[in-house]
Amino acid sequence: MIRFIEDTNEKRKISRQVLESLTEWFEVDSSREGYIEGSAGWPFWVSIDGDEIQGFLCLKETGSKTMEHAVMGVRKEYHRQGIGRRLFSAARDYASQKGYEFIQVKTVKPGLYEDYDITNDFYKSLGFKELEVFPDYWDEANPCQVYVMSLRSCIETIASRHSYRGAYLEDKVPEEDLIRIARAGIDAPSGCNKQTTDVVIVNDPDVLNRIKAQLDPPVAQTAPSMLVVLTRRINAYRDRCFAIQDYSAAIENMLLAIVELGYQSCWYEGHITDEDRICDKIADILNIPSEYEVVCLLPVGKAAEDFHAPSKRAFNERVRFNRW
Repeated sequence: MIRFIEDTNEKRKISRQVLESLTEWFEVDSSREGYIEGSAGWPFWVSIDGDEIQGFLCLKETGSKTMEHAVMGVRKEYHRQGIGRRLFSAARDYASQKGYEFIQVKTVKPGLYEDYDITNDFYKSLGFKELEVFPDYWDEANPCQVYVMSLRSCIETIASRHSYRGAYLEDKVPEEDLIRIARAGIDAPSGCNKQTTDVVIVNDPDVLNRIKAQLDPPVAQTAPSMLVVLTRRINAYRDRCFAIQDYSAAIENMLLAIVELGYQSCWYEGHITDEDRICDKIADILNIPSEYEVVCLLPVGKAAEDFHAPSKRAFNERVRFNRW
């Protein structure tokens, strides 16, 4: 069970109990005491099983819009049981409800220590993104890596998303991000659960270049990766097939995930499914089985150009209550 703790003495007691069990991470007494004292004044969550303290997490405010993931500890016997994730989920909900826009965390730059690499991977799996390195935050031998997570709601992401048709930076999209985007697609609703939509992730430069060479007129030529969306006709009942609705929902999910993770994209469908059937050429490149059809390309990458949302008709011109 996750509990929010307000009593400062109880916070100190819990953090001391957990941190003293993690001597390899908090072997300097002054450092440990600093965390214990600091945590007493910060928003604080604890994981408890009966009377047993399993771990804790606390946040601290670092600005009007940002909170910092200050310190977390989970006792060794409870590692790899999802406790850290549950603690962080509660903390994230709190920060979002309080109106904060970001959570940041500081850790040692990847590649210096194996234990910290595991920690960095954990933060990335929660949705944190690398922001920047401060070489002298701790010292030159242990530069600080800052990770940031956006707390924008799904509704805010929907409102801010729009098509991007500009150039992309050369930065590669990490494979784990591409997997998260594709998973958002296949998690979309599907008529009668027929799951008619599949996705091919393309991040091999040679394969990308072969696909780009088929795009006429050329689009997304600088994108470092693409998602190729496939559909197949499977009747849901009688002669009713919802393949179009299925892949449309999947594409929208992926477009939102792309923006949420800090990238941009554009829904290219008509461009590749016109009479020249570029989609068939792409299917040949990717060895797509004959029962599938390529229906959409989604480039994925960091925007290299400034862009602005298009103007839209006023809300009351498109939405009405109860009748026209």
